[in-house]
Amino acid sequence: MKAVTWHGRRDVRVDTVPDPVIKKPTDVIVRITSSGICGSDLHLYEVMGPFMGEGDILGHEPMGVVEEVGAEVTALKTGDRVVVPFNISCGKCFMCDQGLQSQCETTQVREQGMGAALFGYTKLYGQVPGGQAEYLRVPFGNTLPVKVPDGPSDDRFVYLSDVLPTAWQGVKYADVPADGSLVVLGLGPIGDMATRVARHLGIRQVIGVDLVPERLQRAKDNGVETLDWLEHRGELTDVIRGITNGRGPDSVIDAVGMEAHGSPVAKVAHQITGLLPDAVAAKFMRKAGVDRLNALMLAFDIVRRGGTVSLSGVYGGMADPMPVLTLFDKQIQLRMGQANVRRWVDDIMPLLTDDDPLGVDSFATHHLPLTDAPRAYETFQKKQNGMVKVLLRP
Repeated sequence: MKAVTWHGRRDVRVDTVPDPVIKKPTDVIVRITSSGICGSDLHLYEVMGPFMGEGDILGHEPMGVVEEVGAEVTALKTGDRVVVPFNISCGKCFMCDQGLQSQCETTQVREQGMGAALFGYTKLYGQVPGGQAEYLRVPFGNTLPVKVPDGPSDDRFVYLSDVLPTAWQGVKYADVPADGSLVVLGLGPIGDMATRVARHLGIRQVIGVDLVPERLQRAKDNGVETLDWLEHRGELTDVIRGITNGRGPDSVIDAVGMEAHGSPVAKVAHQITGLLPDAVAAKFMRKAGVDRLNALMLAFDIVRRGGTVSLSGVYGGMADPMPVLTLFDKQIQLRMGQANVRRWVDDIMPLLTDDDPLGVDSFATHHLPLTDAPRAYETFQKKQNGMVKVLLRP
């Protein structure tokens, strides 16, 4: 089969690799019909190389059609249409019962000290082959895949794999009070969707911040108040306080993560890490603060005293400096973590109707064949051609 594979920093290719096969009686094989490129895939493309292996299959936002089922799979049959959550969870352990599928005790990558395994995402998370491919082996066929109706296009459901539950969890974790205000830093796929979820849930004031004109316009077209980070650089906190009763917003979502603009020292750390041998770089990242923390520090600065910061953007450094005094003094509530996809599916599914209140049908800016993945990664990483969300079609 054809699959998108990692070969080094800024080097992804479409290779021919062996087809996946049933390994356990609860496995299913899914023929992929759509697979997204995620902002966190760019971390593999740019920064997280020390934890990758050459030829690793990328991708964790797939959906498709069941081609084959293991002997013990009773919840699905050949021909069923499914979305595959990005975190691999059994659905039966203590953590899954708590709605914490990202911490599944069956798939925790204990040798790395990490939570649940993920599709297509580094040795830290199990080095499981991903879904930017023609076929995917999916374990826990009775509990993990999300069965969806036939008929509507993939765009209606594919975001259940990651974008929708990640944005939904980000807004829920933000815990915006009634008649409250929310700032979303970063209007990439997750931030953009978070603003849509927030408005749908009735949050009174939703402000989006970015520096890419197309992303700002896209959010503005959806009724979001927007601020250009470049235009207000150096005074953004004061500007936001000025439109939030002088205190700052009740809640802030950081939907940017480790590669934020405006973090020159950490940018150098990223570049140095990329030049080190993998074994040395991996140890460095485990012991050093290498994330570009400008967005996170901005969130702490912007949020009002006693407010909440919800962290959806991915960070990778193990020893990043944290302003504990500021967090303590401002009494900031901080919530974060990989989205617990299965926890939120039942809340989101009723919104994937013909009325399309979240605008999923038109959410993707680009639909490309799988063979165009290398070009898509480069364009997405450079934020060119108005690219916000890409769906690859095998």
